[in-house]
Amino acid sequence: MTGNSYGSLGWLDGLRVHRLNAVPGSEVLPLSHKILLENLLRHEDVHAVTASDIETLVRGEKGVASFSPSRVFLHDTNGVPVLTDLAALRDAVARQGGDPAAVRPRVPAHLTVDHSIATEVSARPDALRHNVDIEYGRNAERFRFLKWGERLGLRVVPPGTGIMHQINLEYLASVVERRDGWAFPDTCAGTDSHTTMVNALGVLAWGVGGVEAEAALLGQPVSLVVPAVVGVELTGEFGPSVTATDLVLTIVETLRAHGVVGKFVEFTGLAVAGLPLAHRATIANMCPEFGATAAMFPIDDATLAYLRLTGREPEHVRFVEKYAKEQGLWPDGTVLRYDEHLKIDLSMVTASLAGPRRPQDRVPLGEVPANARAAIGSITDGRIPDGAVAIAAITSCTNTSNPHVMVAAGLLARNARARGLTVKPWVKTSLAPGSKTVTEYLHRAGLSRPLNELGFQLVGYGCMTCIGNSGPLLSGVAESGAVVASVLSGNRNFDGRVNNDVGLNYLASPPLVVAYALAGTVTHDLTSEPLGHDNGEPVFLADLWPDDAEIDTVVTAHLTPELFRDAYADPFGDERWAEVPAAEGDQFAWESGSTYLRRPPFLDKTAEPGDITGARVLLLLGDSVTTDHISPAGRIPPTSCAGRYLLDQGETDLNTYASRRGNFEVMVRGGFGNPRLDIRGGLTRNGLPAFEAAQSAAAPLLVIAGREYGTGSSRDWAAKATALLGVRAVLAESFERIHRANLVQLGVLPLQFADGDSAESLGLAGTEEFDLVGVLDAVDDPSRPVTVRVRPTGLEFEVRARLDTPLEATHYRHGGVLPYILSRFGKDVSL
Repeated sequence: MTGNSYGSLGWLDGLRVHRLNAVPGSEVLPLSHKILLENLLRHEDVHAVTASDIETLVRGEKGVASFSPSRVFLHDTNGVPVLTDLAALRDAVARQGGDPAAVRPRVPAHLTVDHSIATEVSARPDALRHNVDIEYGRNAERFRFLKWGERLGLRVVPPGTGIMHQINLEYLASVVERRDGWAFPDTCAGTDSHTTMVNALGVLAWGVGGVEAEAALLGQPVSLVVPAVVGVELTGEFGPSVTATDLVLTIVETLRAHGVVGKFVEFTGLAVAGLPLAHRATIANMCPEFGATAAMFPIDDATLAYLRLTGREPEHVRFVEKYAKEQGLWPDGTVLRYDEHLKIDLSMVTASLAGPRRPQDRVPLGEVPANARAAIGSITDGRIPDGAVAIAAITSCTNTSNPHVMVAAGLLARNARARGLTVKPWVKTSLAPGSKTVTEYLHRAGLSRPLNELGFQLVGYGCMTCIGNSGPLLSGVAESGAVVASVLSGNRNFDGRVNNDVGLNYLASPPLVVAYALAGTVTHDLTSEPLGHDNGEPVFLADLWPDDAEIDTVVTAHLTPELFRDAYADPFGDERWAEVPAAEGDQFAWESGSTYLRRPPFLDKTAEPGDITGARVLLLLGDSVTTDHISPAGRIPPTSCAGRYLLDQGETDLNTYASRRGNFEVMVRGGFGNPRLDIRGGLTRNGLPAFEAAQSAAAPLLVIAGREYGTGSSRDWAAKATALLGVRAVLAESFERIHRANLVQLGVLPLQFADGDSAESLGLAGTEEFDLVGVLDAVDDPSRPVTVRVRPTGLEFEVRARLDTPLEATHYRHGGVLPYILSRFGKDVSL
């Protein structure tokens, strides 16, 4: 690095640091902007980061920053396509005479295998073994490929260890990094939107798409418009029996209504100090659900206590405290400069669920029956609307990272068994925690047995039901014709995500998951109707709910540093993983007959950027289209385009879309393939699958949509499939951050209607032809509009090209990130 414009370079305990107090005005910056400032100071040069960029940030003016994360984190279903892209890039570099081995991670990179395991078997003592056996059998080819990825320098956390975000929180995150003679804040870019979970530790981290992660792996900065910061003041105290899940669902509802997309959120106020780190993690994990880029908590005594609890070295904990206080990252009473302010009173939080289709749709516990009946009534396909709970899953790191709610679930199960209650026979129950620490402390506390007796046996350590790997419903449930529901302790409940055969999906705390398994239906009022009877006496939820003091006593007694040290003694040393053979060579040997791994075409010739003429609308869509709608993750139906393709290839086990993300032929056929996608017009309006409609189109294609286009997972295949279908531009009322960036990185132009305009207000039916004029002018100058001309109506209107940073414009000019990176290799193999 060549800069040091502010004279900030100094020393701390023999390590080089950039002291933030050398920059006038830095003391009032929000925590997230202080960490961003340090990053800019450390990477200042004459090109990517300038003194002007730093000055703009400190002044609080709108600007662009080039952010260089200290590490990259992936999971297997996004990691496989990342590796296929890197393997293809190695092939391309070799073809132009370069060294393919130069394509390798330039920053530390971890990949956790946590998205492959499915709940095929449940409610039996050997469920874990059976599910792991199935996982290894189904994914043998993918796992061999991931082992090849280890040759590139990628460190793989094997299957069965836990969920990436909980492992990040409990083990990987350092809070302050000491590396190569430097000390600096731990920062992370992850290929999952819930990477924000480590914001609870004061680590600046957020989710990116796989292609953006590839660029970061290769040493390219992440380009972003410096986000505004919303200060959320937490006041008051929890009432009795209120959980962290109830709080986070209230926060999601509140912040979605306020509007925090593309912004940083920081939690402040007197109540923050009293929030355990586990509660902070639950909140930070669900940052994508309220739409923010990051959801930061301060580095304080709770942070240090958690680092000690989870077995971090005492000397490192001491240094974290010293660095945070020296750099102004420790709260000291200074009033920080927030762009917006909100207040949430913890005393007003009540028991809640969210659903049946979006995480921001909070429902007070007593109103769930009416909410469910209304949702059942809106499903008009002739099935019997009974609201049966088909899936009750304690799953996802969102809540299984929180021992308070997990112990509450165990105690509620114990109390239910003591009263003779059992789960209804049609409910598929499962326990899939985010790390082995959970099952260990439940066992030590004597709570595994009652959970097991209710069917909540361990089915695996992974995302499982939360990601859509819920497996088949119990026999006869799908065939019954009922409109059935899932209740899960996860973070996403979008249409078709949890299970293809489940129409209603509710997010809930782990103890409420147990309660609904006992009730057997979401039309049951848990606040007033009994869950069962004990010797003729009604048993209500209030009779079973554990006291807060008992929960705290159990947590304190059974969570120790030794528990975490034992769980993470050797997270990379699994014997079964060691037996997986790895492919050899600097270049991957693609197999022509593979249905899991195909060389991706993103480095093939791409369309030249410029005006788009004679375009047709592939799909006309409404609001809140998610990446689950655009690129499903769950089971591949045999009647779908992807299913028919795989059957033609001789496959019998179609597996899931998530497992086949290394095969572009499957993924492009799955594009916009979620059966619950509300299609309102376009070439697909008569039920023709998007893939078939695109294949028959002899024109460039558009997608037109409403508000919040691309909410949900950081699923780069939502953009990749869009590009491979021939879509040149997406015109929407508003975009979620990650998907908009992913579209640019795949060479697809995101366009935004002017305020007040929409497809409906402009009378667009999706049958017209469109000319997009002035594209290159808008690429060169984002303030210039793109003109849309509609034929045959003659309508003309202006839209905005959402190329938000100069680097995004550069990527678009090259046809995407990968062609841009390849062009850089052509000039300088070392990048």
